[in-house]
Amino acid sequence: GVLGLGLGCSYSMPSIVGEAINRFGTEYQKEQYLKPMLAGDKLSAEGLTEPRGGSDFFGTAATAEKEGDYYILNGQKRFIAGGSEADFYLLYAKTDPDKPGHEALSTFLVDRDMGVEVEERYGLMGFRGMGTSRIVLRDVKVPEKNLVGKENQGRTIFNYMMVPERLTSAAGAIGTGRAALEVAMRYSRKRKAFGRKIKDFEGVNFKVADSLTKLDAARGLAQTAARAADEGDDPRRLVSEAKDFCTDTAWEVVNNSMQILGGIGYTEIFPVERLLRDLRLGKIWTGSNEIMKLLVQHEAYKEFEESLEIGKDRNVEKDAIEIEKAAEKVYDVSDQKELFRKGKESSK
Repeated sequence: GVLGLGLGCSYSMPSIVGEAINRFGTEYQKEQYLKPMLAGDKLSAEGLTEPRGGSDFFGTAATAEKEGDYYILNGQKRFIAGGSEADFYLLYAKTDPDKPGHEALSTFLVDRDMGVEVEERYGLMGFRGMGTSRIVLRDVKVPEKNLVGKENQGRTIFNYMMVPERLTSAAGAIGTGRAALEVAMRYSRKRKAFGRKIKDFEGVNFKVADSLTKLDAARGLAQTAARAADEGDDPRRLVSEAKDFCTDTAWEVVNNSMQILGGIGYTEIFPVERLLRDLRLGKIWTGSNEIMKLLVQHEAYKEFEESLEIGKDRNVEKDAIEIEKAAEKVYDVSDQKELFRKGKESSK
């Protein structure tokens, strides 16, 4: 991420696509795709987003119909990083029209020369150099042996792959933020105003202090999430927290860095303007930060309810001095009615 998210994404792609093949793929798929990809002989790309939706992944409209020993794929995928140069794609398509999306998606390895058409190469605000594209599948004939995992198992593969994808997004953002801050700190040691180096003004050095503190906090959260993933725990909440917090934090740090540089930071004389353009994508891709917040609260409530069922956590609510005043704990209308009924009975 220090050198830009485009290079960071290129570096991460073998991990993201490779995890799916390594965990769910066959020996044939590992020999044909994984090994050449890791050797640098084949480039991979991943197709998740479609023209009709981004965050609504399970609303995928691309279809795969079984015909003998092949699947016939039809549909479109957009915003594919590396899509215009990839030798093969990891794609998701609906294989059961009668089931909801989360039960109907399957995962395929599709060679470009099977008939994939690159119809659009996007001009982007940042994140340049990856050939981000829209591809079209028109009756693309994919061998059954290129099905990754089992039919309709796409949800499981997608959720597993989101761990390395979102963790690399989090870590890359930290690198981008650190790089911008280093440029600003170096500048602040040389630039003078009002007869003093600008690093001596609180308007500058407090921005540095806040930025460093938040980057360290983000790094700690990313490492905690990565450790949970390595140890085999369910890291979904921590990974979602890390992706959300690290990209938000880095965005703030890069903006602070540009503010320290002043007008010259808005030019191409320093790389901070490029880092800022790159990083803006971090809050959108691999699941927007709004989706990350949705996942965090969902997983948190689920974990909390599970802990209540097994009595795992101590109920600190009972530490209140006036815990016995149950009549004051009114949560909804039914509670009020019950209290009123008990009050009437006690008055009799």
